[in-house]
Amino acid sequence: MRLGVISDVHANIHALRAVWKKLEEAGVDSIVCLGDLVGYCATPDEVVRFLQEHRVSTTMGSSEARLAFDLNERNAREGIADQTIEWSKTRLSAEDMKWIRALPMTGRINTPHGKLRFMHGLPDDPDAKVDMSEKQEKLNQLLEQQHCQILLTGGTHIPSFREVNQGFIINPGSVGLSLNGEPGADCTILDFNSPKLRIEMLKVPYNFSAAGFDIMTWDLPSVIVDVIKNGSAKR
Repeated sequence: MRLGVISDVHANIHALRAVWKKLEEAGVDSIVCLGDLVGYCATPDEVVRFLQEHRVSTTMGSSEARLAFDLNERNAREGIADQTIEWSKTRLSAEDMKWIRALPMTGRINTPHGKLRFMHGLPDDPDAKVDMSEKQEKLNQLLEQQHCQILLTGGTHIPSFREVNQGFIINPGSVGLSLNGEPGADCTILDFNSPKLRIEMLKVPYNFSAAGFDIMTWDLPSVIVDVIKNGSAKR
């Protein structure tokens, strides 16, 4: 069994298509998505429909929660995140919104290496970000609380994983807006065919210029173009 894991697509269809091709070439059996499909980049409609058409098991991210339930109005944030989420509403159909509102907060898979649970942040808070540098005891406790041996979580836009006594906590990074200092689209492959879980974290090149052109065409903040080209929010 080989599982592809993606997260934080952020309306970047060019990155998503590149990652999908890479994962197919790698021979994964299925793919899960940890949410944050919209916001920042310019093709939320194409991203949502791509995941629908390919029947990808997808959980609700913090961006979808804000989009679908108007959380921006009740809990506004500074910066461009909420601005681009609001803009996404102009690109999504009623059917798209219905699909987004129905996304589950978490997903579960039984694997040869134990129970796997996937989500954007935490079950009660999609905005939460798991700190991989936490003490081992706290991460063990997190796995116990989630009743799993493998926890997949996103939101940081930085690929990382941590092995502790109780199992693994894995963040696949971001497909559409990676922030680990290297441009490209992040994805992860979990290989359950060996005696010990094998984790492959990949950086996939894609057409940054096409993604940037879409962003500028729709008059979205130009800083987003810099981020996807540099793989960093720092100038």
